Amino acid sequence: MPKLNFSTSAALLACAITAACSHAPATTPNITSSARGADICRAAEVGVQVLGSGGPIAEGSRAGTSYAVWIDGRAQVLIDAGPGSFIRFGEAGLKVADLKAIALSHFHADHSAGLAGILNSGSFEPSTDPLVLIGPAAGSVFPGASDFLMSLVSRDEGAWSYLGGYLDGGDGRRTLDVREIAASDARQAPTTRIDISPDLTLIAIPVHHGEVPTLAYRVQVKGRDIVFASDQSAFSTGFDRLLRGAKPDLLIAHHVIPEGEGQPIGLHRPPSGIGTMAAGMAPRRLLLSHHMERSFSRLQESLTVIRSQFDGPTMIASDGTCLAL
Repeated sequence: MPKLNFSTSAALLACAITAACSHAPATTPNITSSARGADICRAAEVGVQVLGSGGPIAEGSRAGTSYAVWIDGRAQVLIDAGPGSFIRFGEAGLKVADLKAIALSHFHADHSAGLAGILNSGSFEPSTDPLVLIGPAAGSVFPGASDFLMSLVSRDEGAWSYLGGYLDGGDGRRTLDVREIAASDARQAPTTRIDISPDLTLIAIPVHHGEVPTLAYRVQVKGRDIVFASDQSAFSTGFDRLLRGAKPDLLIAHHVIPEGEGQPIGLHRPPSGIGTMAAGMAPRRLLLSHHMERSFSRLQESLTVIRSQFDGPTMIASDGTCLAL
């Protein structure tokens, strides 16, 4: 089969995956516009919508990593806010006023550069309830969540100081309730539980992503269990041990590198590592996201490697995709 082009249209991509994997449980779910995906999620009690399924390089039409968790017709949790997620956020009709929590996995730009635009949009929406913002503590050259926000919207030193009301409650803006989580112990992976509401809990789990302090998130809502694995390497042994046999409704894993591509700094899991992760966790569905050209052009090969260890339903994320749970 010829290599898939990263910017292939949704229809051609669906056909390519079906032809390549006709004997395997791999599909592209609900390839659609962000607005249509939002309609699907809005009708579900719980749904996950992909706002950005791309990686750190500007290649093709995928936005940077971002996901929305819909609950009872509203997107109430935002996981990551990569560049371009601002556009997908608007296309899907999302409102910052509806969000109860924003959880950032780490402070690489492809996961966090869209946050300022989303907060700016929210300044036009009346809301007084505090907005929980979760992120890792500082490490290496990376700031912690509090300092990251200060650099963006602090009245004294922020790049967009006019949004300082998010920190001090001025200008009628809802305040950000910042929860900074230590993310340095990926081998033991001590968990931090954050109860957002009686039926919504986020559990932050440290994972290994080179020298970058990084958190995976487990979202438990209305009896559903969703695992956002985030960017992580095979050194995330605590994550594997903690979630072995968890059987979540959905595991979202990042498909960044093809099999055999060397990464001496240990940033990402190759397809075999994703297969190991999924086999141990046994999710009801696996969604591959955070694609790059180098991995996407070898998609069939990746699916074959993953399938050798995990034979459950495996799907390919596109921007706008909604999975009703």
